[in-house]
Amino acid sequence: MERLRVAGREIPLALVVNLRARRYVLRLRPDGSARVTIPRGGSRLAGRRFAEGHEPWLARQLERLANRPAHPEPWRLGTEVFLRGERRKIEAAVGSDGSAIQLGDEVISVGGSTADWRPVIERHLWRLAIRELPPRVLELAASHQLTVCRITVRNQRTRWGSCSRRATISLNWRLVQTPPFVRDYIILHELCHLREMNHSMRFWREVGRVCPDFAAAERWLKQHAALLR
Repeated sequence: MERLRVAGREIPLALVVNLRARRYVLRLRPDGSARVTIPRGGSRLAGRRFAEGHEPWLARQLERLANRPAHPEPWRLGTEVFLRGERRKIEAAVGSDGSAIQLGDEVISVGGSTADWRPVIERHLWRLAIRELPPRVLELAASHQLTVCRITVRNQRTRWGSCSRRATISLNWRLVQTPPFVRDYIILHELCHLREMNHSMRFWREVGRVCPDFAAAERWLKQHAALLR
């Protein structure tokens, strides 16, 4: 990840090659980082210069981002929340040990009522992710003859996953909110870093080989970037 100076401060800059892209595209992510899509035949140097040439636009977008509400919207009964890629309403329910709320097939026991169910549901989904994500990582790693030393599920606000040089895969618990094909793309993306610890053309060729529909997954993530807030 490179750094780019915008409006007197530095922000992260990701330069990503997309063999299907026809032109350079600059985006500002919800976490305040910038991303340049580099088309076939392009270069990282040209991608960086493209971003530098749009510094005023980035400065305006950063200002808009800073003016967004600091606190996320509360989740109340009737609020729709993503679970495995489907919008599910929060509903009142009765659990075996008293009152509960329900989100899709997930029944969550609660101690009483509240004006905001977000903290309760997020904790439950995090626990669900801890149960579901590591086995899926191991399954996909084995199918591609890769070895993972450690898997963590974290509460990240700026990324969906990461891979360290020590073969540690870290995943965002919010992946349980995404469709299975998106979840698998993120896992495969990080697993590919075990072969290419970069975002070079060779890396993206490997991603395309193991996950041919990765562009659709990227589109879904872009359309639902607010999940990271």
